[in-house]
Amino acid sequence: MESNDTEEPVLTRWQAAAETGPFVLRSLLEDLPLSAEGDRDDIEINCVEFLEQNLYVGTSASEILHFVQIPPDPEDASGKPSYILASRLPPAFHEPPTAARPGVQQILLLPKVNKACILCNWTVTFYSLPELSPVFGTTQIRPCNWIGGIDLNIDLSGSGQDVKAPSVTVLASLNKKIRVIKISEDPRGLRTIDFAGSVTSVRRDSFACVADSHSYALLDVDRLLKIPLFPISSLDDSQSGNIGGHVEDISGTTGGISRSTSSAQGYSAAPQDDRGHGRSTSLGTFMTSGARRPGQRAASGDRSGRETPEGIFRESSPAPAREPSPTNKPLPPPPPAESGATQQQQAPPPPPPLAPVLLKPHIVSPTPQEFLLVTGTGPRDPGVGMFVNLEGDPTRSTLEFDKYPEQLVVDGRGVGVDPTPTTIDDEEEGFVLASMSRDFGEESRHGVEIQRWDLDPGEGDSEKYWLEAPMLGNQKDGSSPAKIGLRSVFDVGDVYFEDVVERLRLKRFQPFATRSMDASILSLHSVDSRTAMSLERVSGERELFESTDDLPKGWEDHRNEEEQQFAQRLGQARTRIVAWSGNAIWWTVRNPLALRLDASISDMTSNKIRDDQTYPSMDRRKLIELVNSLRGREAKTETEFLSLGYIRQRAGLLLFMSSLDALAPPPSEPEYRICEDALLEGGLDPRVILAIVPYLRNEIVEGRKGIWIHGGVKDVADSFITNSIPESSDTTKDSGVMSDHILNFLRRFLAAWRKRKGFGSIANENEVFRSVDAALLIVLLQLDRSTAPGPPKGKSVRLDLYELVDKGVDCFERAISLLESHRRLYVLSRLYQSRKMASEVLATWRRIVEGEPDEGGEFREGEQKVRDYLTKIRNPALVQEYGVWLATRNPKLGVQVFAEDRSQVKFEPTQVVEILRAGAPGAVKDYLEYLVFNKNHAEYINELIAYYLDIVTSKLEESEEARATLAQTYESYRALRPPKPTYRQFITDNTIDEEWWQSRLRLLQLLGGSQGSASQYDVAAILARIAPYTQELVPEVIILDGRQSHHEEALRLLTHGLGDYDTAINYCLLGGSSIYHPVSGTVALESLPTREQQAELFGFLLSEFLQIEDISNRVEQTSNLLERFGGWFDVGHVLGLIPDSWSVDLVSGFLVSALRRIVRERSETMVAKALSGAENLKVAADLIGRIEAAGPSIEA
Repeated sequence: MESNDTEEPVLTRWQAAAETGPFVLRSLLEDLPLSAEGDRDDIEINCVEFLEQNLYVGTSASEILHFVQIPPDPEDASGKPSYILASRLPPAFHEPPTAARPGVQQILLLPKVNKACILCNWTVTFYSLPELSPVFGTTQIRPCNWIGGIDLNIDLSGSGQDVKAPSVTVLASLNKKIRVIKISEDPRGLRTIDFAGSVTSVRRDSFACVADSHSYALLDVDRLLKIPLFPISSLDDSQSGNIGGHVEDISGTTGGISRSTSSAQGYSAAPQDDRGHGRSTSLGTFMTSGARRPGQRAASGDRSGRETPEGIFRESSPAPAREPSPTNKPLPPPPPAESGATQQQQAPPPPPPLAPVLLKPHIVSPTPQEFLLVTGTGPRDPGVGMFVNLEGDPTRSTLEFDKYPEQLVVDGRGVGVDPTPTTIDDEEEGFVLASMSRDFGEESRHGVEIQRWDLDPGEGDSEKYWLEAPMLGNQKDGSSPAKIGLRSVFDVGDVYFEDVVERLRLKRFQPFATRSMDASILSLHSVDSRTAMSLERVSGERELFESTDDLPKGWEDHRNEEEQQFAQRLGQARTRIVAWSGNAIWWTVRNPLALRLDASISDMTSNKIRDDQTYPSMDRRKLIELVNSLRGREAKTETEFLSLGYIRQRAGLLLFMSSLDALAPPPSEPEYRICEDALLEGGLDPRVILAIVPYLRNEIVEGRKGIWIHGGVKDVADSFITNSIPESSDTTKDSGVMSDHILNFLRRFLAAWRKRKGFGSIANENEVFRSVDAALLIVLLQLDRSTAPGPPKGKSVRLDLYELVDKGVDCFERAISLLESHRRLYVLSRLYQSRKMASEVLATWRRIVEGEPDEGGEFREGEQKVRDYLTKIRNPALVQEYGVWLATRNPKLGVQVFAEDRSQVKFEPTQVVEILRAGAPGAVKDYLEYLVFNKNHAEYINELIAYYLDIVTSKLEESEEARATLAQTYESYRALRPPKPTYRQFITDNTIDEEWWQSRLRLLQLLGGSQGSASQYDVAAILARIAPYTQELVPEVIILDGRQSHHEEALRLLTHGLGDYDTAINYCLLGGSSIYHPVSGTVALESLPTREQQAELFGFLLSEFLQIEDISNRVEQTSNLLERFGGWFDVGHVLGLIPDSWSVDLVSGFLVSALRRIVRERSETMVAKALSGAENLKVAADLIGRIEAAGPSIEA
């Protein structure tokens, strides 16, 4: 594994070379031996071509340097190829009549026919490829301004063509005409085009866009037609009469190709500005080809089938003279100053004619249907790029160049442009690269201006970029840099970006390598001392789970090698554009997305770290703009996918680190959201974020194979951890743990990661989610500190905490340790519930109920929750253990555990009684009450009565006050005047909140038979128990007398002992079976006495009523009894008992009802007698009828 020492220089190199533009220069060949003898430094590179590992360089010394590429070691993907000089060829040329010798002006490669055309000092000669051996004998074309015009719509490599007789058609510009030449085994002239002085041309199918030294024009090379377009310089009026006119016929006499002879021929001196750039610099010249789309081919065929030239070309657009000229166009000199009146009356004199300005024409073809032409006013003035289609009409918005270009190439097929077979592998974004010089203050510097040609101004990434050549080794400081040449070569070149590999390849991130484990432990101690109990366990677990003893030796080196091999593919790039300056040549290659955006991020970060900072300050706003620019961007290649992920990871990590800077303004909530989205969309391992926060760093579980992240992200994280403020400093102590904003960010970020559980795309899932769960638990515990004790209300952090533990965590042991250290026992119990660990759940609840601190305070009504939980589990041992524990604390709740019908565990009552007697004796009575009163188990009545008697008699025996209380209740009750409640109701309403009093009420209820238990208890045994307390327990004695059929004694005690007359009447009606009405339902008929028995009991009661001491009470109760229940008394017997001194009015009600009853009985008897007589007559009549029907019978 590489050490940090070896990675620091790499990081420094990245920061120093902050290349934020879409293109960068990478060395192709340096220190070219332009001079054969090495004694000249005035030789320049005029043109460059590249084909199948052969590099051809044309110089101003009229030489072609042929270099052959030596490939690097195939095992070393990062190795760069080397070049050796194979030959130095001086092309043949005819001596020009002047001393001007531009040297090699063009190198035109024709691999389809394995030929090369070289224009040197206005003479074209032919050579074979790749060794540049002369062909065609002494055949030459001269004087020639340029050669080229190859149809860009055909496949230059020859695929799909006639391989038996391959040929290529080119155009050669002579001084007064253009010749169309077919090159195959021999060159052959096809036709002559009457167009004089052309200096460059680009052709699509039969349409060629050409330029002379003054203007542009469109030619139909097949039909020999021309339509003028517009001047190169808008200040040039020399061609104004020939611009924008009708289609012209440009056919001329056909001529052959001249061969060199000894006779001298006249040459026209070419313009000085034509040297070295007679060749078109269009990217499409040698790389794009193929037929047009079907619609276009049909359109072309339609045009060729028309009869008139006007049918082929429409009228061109208006002459440029009528178009608005550039704003920086020099104005004509003003007229002499005169008076205002003179100026108004007299028109100003015409300005003097300006000298003609000759600009180098530039023609490129970005698409199969368009040409891009450049116009301007002067070499130091801005240039304007105009797009025209194959008919000469404008198609797009114009481009603006800061200065008139010296060289021009295009790259990319263009957004919205359908790809052709030869451009389908090209980048979609279209760029135009223009070589020019710019003024920076008083200094003029040469470089390349880059902008998009496929976007309208203001649309998307339409800004311009400036690219300069690196300082050459032999270039002196302060010297004027050489011009930069540009060209799109025939073949593509491979460029390897080591920086891309270093940034994107996965490297092992070790969060604990820089700072020791002890330092991190100290940070946790300083934050919360309660975590000390779990730190030793954390350290031990890390050593256990991250031990690499069972991994093969050298596994990490093998992994690094695999990652290196994978990432090396990502560093490969291809390009056709070359740039040169001085004696160096560079590939002009698309800047990889990772490097480009990474350089932009580096520009946003300060290079220096203040003493009080943990990390360099950064422009957070620009970084957020960068992140937003990537939103919704879809990757088209694997490299782009990884690059976008890397940039999002790095930008999100930097944003998060900036939020930790106490000296910087805190981020806003939207900024936190942007940071979160970048990290999640980029897929950064959340353990890297945890490593940034000292408070959470110890929750990282690296695993045996560690954490592997992009190298660029690793450098950022390592640098932050290395430069972090020591944990023992005052800043850490003062800042506490973290702000709520950061905690809430971590809460959302980690919660979002938890939702990815089960995704197969996540590597080291176990270690990742163990770390995430532990960190999220800490964050939620920290946020929940401010929540008021008690159950959660509404949407709160506490609900999130519950959800986390309820759904289960992967770091189970660590979660237990954290919850214990934070004293959150109830949350701990929910964690146990998520694993169905009933024993631990109950043990934790028991700790809370018994008073152990639980800082959340959520466990309200704990005993009731324990009782409910015990009915749901299926472990008999746990139910018995905690049921006994609960019965000891709360007998009434505890016994329900054993008696609940819905309980998953059933116990026999006898077994429960034994369990309670052994573990919770105080709950036995409650359990028996539950069985008897709630479950109506009458077999336990005797035992329950015995418990009640023990309680009541023990109290009476030891407490004189209790006996006095009972006696007082009797006196108070007897003193009440009718109507009054029953004694039972009286003592219930005036209850005393003491156990013995409540037990006595339950005892009376059982003895009275309200539970249907009148025949279930042992009367003799009970009488023996209460014999010493018959004066205090009068109701009990009454009930027992009734059970023994001692009705007279029972009625006497009810009448004279208690004075409970209503209960006495009930006694007579119910026969003593129960002197209390049941709580619900009715008394069974079989348990009621007969009417004769009731009459007998009422007779006893009448005798007792007549003996009441209080005369008024005696009269009232007797009269009431006789009036209500007179039907049970014999009138004669009653009259015999009533004293003679009583007035008839006292028993008038009884007498009236008795007489009415007698009269009613007599009437009923008469009616019955009459009905019987009628029934007798009916039966007799029926008998007579049957006898008559049967007839007489004879008895023998």
